[in-house]
Amino acid sequence: MSKFSIAIHGGAGALSDVSEHRTALTEIINEAANLASNASAIDVVERTVVLLENHPLFNAGKGSVLNNKGEVECDAAIMNGTDLDAGAVAGVRGIKNPVALARKVMSDSEHVMLVGDGALEFAASVNAPTEQLDYFVVESRLKQLEEAKKAGKVVLDHSDTEEEKLGTVGAVAIDDKGNLAAATSTGGIVNKKFGRVGDSPVVGAGVYAENGLCAVSATGFGEQFLRTTLSKHIGDWMRYNHVDAQSAAQAGIDYLVEKVNGLGGVIVVDANYNIGIAHSTPLILSASICSGETGARLDF
Repeated sequence: MSKFSIAIHGGAGALSDVSEHRTALTEIINEAANLASNASAIDVVERTVVLLENHPLFNAGKGSVLNNKGEVECDAAIMNGTDLDAGAVAGVRGIKNPVALARKVMSDSEHVMLVGDGALEFAASVNAPTEQLDYFVVESRLKQLEEAKKAGKVVLDHSDTEEEKLGTVGAVAIDDKGNLAAATSTGGIVNKKFGRVGDSPVVGAGVYAENGLCAVSATGFGEQFLRTTLSKHIGDWMRYNHVDAQSAAQAGIDYLVEKVNGLGGVIVVDANYNIGIAHSTPLILSASICSGETGARLDF
């Protein structure tokens, strides 16, 4: 069996009923493990995030939160630890799988990030799969937007103070060759406007991967992760302090809280196949698995 470690997340926050999330993440992490037996880390994280984007339960792709115009606008990024190559898209509409488009930006263009109409023009040039805009909209998100507009505010996935989930999805992996990769995707925040872009598509903030070090995917209040460049901070903490994934993940969240009273969480895998998961919210919807294990670990 090929050696690998994989971790995934479906957002962070506080939820009283996580039964559906448990079922979904278990199915997805098990499929990722099957793929990892003969695939590279970069292929594993892309395919895994595609599965998360296709599931309407999560705030990415189908089922994303709605902006103030009632539309879904998605951001995504992917990074390959072998050469620090990366691709990202922001503010895209109608793209079925934004993470797959980000992978195309990485592999088929000379750029790292494309946004808005430019990203859509590029998507057409590489025949990226699209869907009608109503494909992305689910009933619960319409209600959520209505409540946010009544309150006159922008909210993080769930506006209810007792049931707050900070929506993003992501995956990190290391393959049998020691190559690391990470990917993150999101629909952003409810009722967002002015072309808002969070941390998810920004290398060093919502995603980072470097061979010999670690891969990181973040979820939470994007502005706070942008201000702290948290994913790169975790990598640097590991580089200079020679700690494992769990210690680095916790150090990163401690820094997030100390500097900006930040809300969210991270998943990390290091070059020694260790997995780290940390969060400042009551929970992070996450799952992980390593080669040789009989089943996935659910960390919520």
